[in-house]
Amino acid sequence: MRTCSVALILSATLAAGLGLTPVPAGEVAWGPLFNGKDLTGWEQRNGDATYRVEDMMIVGTTGKGKENSFLCTKKEYGDFELKFEVKLDDALNSGVQIRSKSKGDSKEGRVHGPQVEIATDGMAGYIYGEALSTGWLSTAPGKKDPSPHKFFKNGEWNKYRVKAVGKRIQTWINFNKVADYMDDKSGMMSGFIGLQVHAIPQGKGPYEVRWKDIQLLDLSKKEK
Repeated sequence: MRTCSVALILSATLAAGLGLTPVPAGEVAWGPLFNGKDLTGWEQRNGDATYRVEDMMIVGTTGKGKENSFLCTKKEYGDFELKFEVKLDDALNSGVQIRSKSKGDSKEGRVHGPQVEIATDGMAGYIYGEALSTGWLSTAPGKKDPSPHKFFKNGEWNKYRVKAVGKRIQTWINFNKVADYMDDKSGMMSGFIGLQVHAIPQGKGPYEVRWKDIQLLDLSKKEK
């Protein structure tokens, strides 16, 4: 019993240090979406970018085509918390799809849905409607459009946290809150998670984006 109590205290302390809510005993816990060794549980949709595993990271490299590329989970998720670390070349735009689908429910169909922005232009962490007619989904408080911020560190690893429960989607970068959005626009309440490598103009690149420590807490399995 003493060992168990110490473990619970350590887990709560670690969660607090990461800015996360400790998970009480008996409830679901954080689990890895990426095993650090290979791309088991993932599949590519759209585009010709390449994805590889290197030093326990997923590395996405731009291709020559005009389509965005996505490495997507084979499982779908509704309510969840997601955390990961990401670093990308300054000239590249990227993102992480949440609750997303492919047109026609086929692997070849256009990926669409809410996307948590990864970028060096101050827009990181806002939520964009990938292949939707909405444009930006989330905005800065009291404004019609997102406002640039300096929470994202160019050329360094950045810690992201995303929480989606019902229509509410919240994002943090390096423990700074960026978006707090009630999604009344996309109508998408569940779907896959996808790592985007954005298409680039001909003659540019190649550029890379790297992800590591990708973990998820599936809140749809939380005991009620």
